[in-house]
Amino acid sequence: MAAIDGLPPLRDVIARHGLDAKKALGQNFLLDLNLTQKIARTAGPLEGVTVFEVGPGPGGLTRAILSLGAAKVIAVERDPRCLPALAEIADHYPGRLEVIEGDALKTDFDALAAGIDGPVRIIANLPYNVGTQLLVNWLLPRQWPPFWQSLTLMFQREVGLRIVADADDDHYGRLGVLCGWRTQASMAFDVPPQAFTPPPKVTSSVVHLIPVAEPMPTRAEALERVTAAAFGQRRKMLRQSLKSLGGETLLAKVGIDPQRRAETLSVDEFVMLANAL
Repeated sequence: MAAIDGLPPLRDVIARHGLDAKKALGQNFLLDLNLTQKIARTAGPLEGVTVFEVGPGPGGLTRAILSLGAAKVIAVERDPRCLPALAEIADHYPGRLEVIEGDALKTDFDALAAGIDGPVRIIANLPYNVGTQLLVNWLLPRQWPPFWQSLTLMFQREVGLRIVADADDDHYGRLGVLCGWRTQASMAFDVPPQAFTPPPKVTSSVVHLIPVAEPMPTRAEALERVTAAAFGQRRKMLRQSLKSLGGETLLAKVGIDPQRRAETLSVDEFVMLANAL
């Protein structure tokens, strides 16, 4: 039976092309087209939008994005075994799917976006092993506001909780500070393991991030240094964890109690510390 978009069911595609998910590539394929449509809809209306996707695999999410009217999908896929399946989708949606074979961590997304007219969004079921690094790369581009209008990304739930965490939350850390500094991040919904082939051992979460037009000014490198030191010894008082960066002298510059711990500081306070470095 054909799927709702007139293409074969994903299980058939995977079987026909011999696409067993590779653990080394962090692959877990999403087969439920209703679920992939839900992820795509989380990004908002897609008419006239160019979407960047990373790790499309056999193309379940790709199909959902295209069926919802995206002007174009530019998908970066590292696994050459998936290219024939993606080529079938490209044939079904002429001129609307461009597949780049390569490593997303080495892809210059800013350069790809430079020639695009209209809004760009990133929607992806990110490979587990590179998801966090890709997010950080998109948060720290050469210029701000970034090329992307929003990020709608799937992570392991544990990572999703770290992305949306605020001060005094057990999951709050470097990632929460970076995301809180430059975006409004929210948890959209959870995805159970059985939605994937093969099922991972953990629940996944879809997170939606919108860039803040004018984040508090600071240097990203300084903010990373402060958060790395503070959360590297998160159970210690700041006077101890920040010792390598000036400790009590640095804290006194911005009027922060040296007996506080990293998880109690707001994003604004971390930015103040970074600016005082």
